[in-house]
Amino acid sequence: MGIGGWQLLPSQGNKNRTITVGTTDAVTALDPAGALRTDTAVDGTGPYRLTAYTKDQKAELAPNEHYTGALSGTGRPVELRYYADSAKLDRAWRARRIDVATRTLPPHVLAELNPSDPGQRVTESDSAETRNLYLDTRSRSPLHDPRVRRAMAWLVDRERLAATVYEGTVDPLYSLIPTGITGHTTSFFDNYPTRSARKARELLTEAGVSLPVRFTLGYGTGRGAGAEEAAELKRQLEAGGLFQVDVRGYEWTDFQKRWAAGKMDAWAVGWVADHPDPDTFGAALVGTGSTMSTGYSNRLVDHLVLDSQQFADRSPAAKDFKDIQAAVTEDVPLIPLWQRKEYVVSTEDVGGGQYLTDGTGVFRLWRLNWL
Repeated sequence: MGIGGWQLLPSQGNKNRTITVGTTDAVTALDPAGALRTDTAVDGTGPYRLTAYTKDQKAELAPNEHYTGALSGTGRPVELRYYADSAKLDRAWRARRIDVATRTLPPHVLAELNPSDPGQRVTESDSAETRNLYLDTRSRSPLHDPRVRRAMAWLVDRERLAATVYEGTVDPLYSLIPTGITGHTTSFFDNYPTRSARKARELLTEAGVSLPVRFTLGYGTGRGAGAEEAAELKRQLEAGGLFQVDVRGYEWTDFQKRWAAGKMDAWAVGWVADHPDPDTFGAALVGTGSTMSTGYSNRLVDHLVLDSQQFADRSPAAKDFKDIQAAVTEDVPLIPLWQRKEYVVSTEDVGGGQYLTDGTGVFRLWRLNWL
């Protein structure tokens, strides 16, 4: 969920010049005793070592001269810069204060990127990053009845969301597990193929709830098109007078605390898997005690998650994940919205941008180089 930009800083010739990286992702390290460090040092190993860190501003990385891993080289020195939002990243890119920008420029900027522009290099690739609308399933929430949540699923038009708010820079998502990951299905498309206010009303009538159903929808401010997305979801859900949505934006840290404490009825959040395995979209998002704190718990889902974890080869676990997604589609603790496309844009004298990201949020910084 980061926002980043790179700058290659001048030194004695291109060969020794430093590469700088920008993102909103935090850098956190633990000391040997297990407590949070109070300095800027870091434990671990890899092609880089952290030489300096200023919170919310930048991190400086130097090639690790003691690295003995699988990589043939450790790349150039890198400076990682943090930007509070995509608009600030865009301004830095336009002013050429950075040489490489990614994660994430504003949708209208991404939509206008032209690979044939001689002044820049543009790479578009698939990504495993997803965004879902999470729903509070607890008894205290107006969304606790699964029929109410199914009614919402009948009203969300993710294709319009992707085409308008995101200007075609994301793909509509119809499942818990994204395209390209083992176990992916189209369960929400299969069960809610077209937007239907009639079917939504039938479910709400069956549930015996008073109309319109009133609930709060939260989003994190300063992160992409969150406000525009929330406004479009509100428009879609309120059509026909079935729901009344109170949209509220929160500063990112406050937003995280609120969803963890169950202080919102619905909230939209992006999810980047630590590694491209279906389990990172299973237990973490819909298992009992999940990261998103929806209060959702299903014995069958928990059993299927555990069953899937016995297979080192993920192919035999595909049926378990298919069944997990079927249960989620029925219970609707979340509604899949979209799957991100990954964009990297750099100046014409920087190479390796096409190798920078693997779609999981991991940056291959060592692949950047001067041409």
